[in-house]
Amino acid sequence: MASSSGNSSTPNQNSGSEGDLQVLMDQRKRKRMQSNRESARRSRMRKQKHLDDLMGQVTQLSKDNNQILTSIKITTQHFMNIEAENSILRAQVVELSQRLESLNGILNFINTTSSVGGVYGTLQNTTAASADSFMDPLNLLYHNQPIMASAADMFHY
Repeated sequence: MASSSGNSSTPNQNSGSEGDLQVLMDQRKRKRMQSNRESARRSRMRKQKHLDDLMGQVTQLSKDNNQILTSIKITTQHFMNIEAENSILRAQVVELSQRLESLNGILNFINTTSSVGGVYGTLQNTTAASADSFMDPLNLLYHNQPIMASAADMFHY
């Protein structure tokens, strides 16, 4: 009988170890499922952090872009102002060159006529006596007139 009870206890041990094995497998399965859930949660958190970082970069780049555009607008405005000023200065150079050329012509005329025989001396007495002193080339009031030019006169948009 002892042998029969020994034989009967062996199948119970097998079924007990199968049950333990099943419990162990269930525990491993639950542990793996929990680990997978935790891994998925970490993955979602990394993905969200990456998305937040990208959105922060977009915001910063938009700010930088707006600053650059503002700087370009200001620089363009300065360029346009300087171009207008340069145009005025170019016009003044042309006008002053013409006036200088005219004055040099007058000086040449004065020098040639005074050396020829004093024709200018009689002209000067005549013009000094006349009420219209505008024709007197030595009248400095008429030779030193200011040059008037403005950007409004130069550009018509």
